[in-house]
Amino acid sequence: MKVLANDGISKSGILALEKGGFEVITTKVAQEQVANFVNENNVSVVLVRSATKVRKDIIDACPGLKIIGRGGVGMDNIDVDYAKSKGIHVINTPASSSESVAELVFAHLFSGVRFLHDSNRNMPLEGDTNFEGLKKAYANGIELRGKTLGVVGIGRIGQATAKIALGLGMKVIAADMFIPQVDVKVEFFDGQSITTSIVSQSLESLFKEADFITLHVPAQDGYIIGEAALAIMKDGVGIVNCARGGVIDEVALVKALDSGKVLFAGLDVFENEPTPEMTILMNHKISMTPHIGAATGEAQDRIGTELASQIISILG
Repeated sequence: MKVLANDGISKSGILALEKGGFEVITTKVAQEQVANFVNENNVSVVLVRSATKVRKDIIDACPGLKIIGRGGVGMDNIDVDYAKSKGIHVINTPASSSESVAELVFAHLFSGVRFLHDSNRNMPLEGDTNFEGLKKAYANGIELRGKTLGVVGIGRIGQATAKIALGLGMKVIAADMFIPQVDVKVEFFDGQSITTSIVSQSLESLFKEADFITLHVPAQDGYIIGEAALAIMKDGVGIVNCARGGVIDEVALVKALDSGKVLFAGLDVFENEPTPEMTILMNHKISMTPHIGAATGEAQDRIGTELASQIISILG
């Protein structure tokens, strides 16, 4: 049987699938050509990340499709319920990228509190002519230790983020409609560990209490952070979104950054991908990455092998 990994798959994933008797195709097929390619090549499994969309039109056009797989957590680029109604298995890898995304959250947090995203732009331009001026501009850094991190969505990635925060000596609070309480185990290199319990609180109280806020929620119908939410946050709050574009009102965010209400933002995802708004791209108070939360070698290896094991167990 043939597997089309249209958005790529790790070498370890390919090897595992080939060992299970599958032929893996890694040709990048244009969105509008996916259905034709699947049918012409008798593809049984389509694997995607976030670029390729598998909607009703592709599902209807490909009667031989047996599995649709998403390398990652969110499946908003797949018509999941419709696929299942047609007898197609839909799989994903919810646990594989948690640590990678959590580390990126803290890359943005560290960047924001020490202005690295801005100093890395300006040092090459002015470092030799305005060293003292830049030193003064970036002198008011903030320590994360002792501050309160508000985690919106305390699922797998939220918990992985909480573990790093606890290791840094931060207070962690959380808001989650579906998880009232969770025990977070922080493990150390020598086998020792500590476990602490985090009780979910209201979103409103989290916004009021947190020094920094990180979002770990699926795509929403509306904004989680808009003008009203920003208004009740602490002055000088830092906000990070490595979850999904569209959960923050970017117009309201830019306004809050310009006014100083929000000290900085870290964005890995955007309302308009892959063409973020210029007002976001040019804002010197925003640390930006191009949707790379799960893009580490370790995460991609885990994603590839986990997808392979699920496919083999279903079709093997």
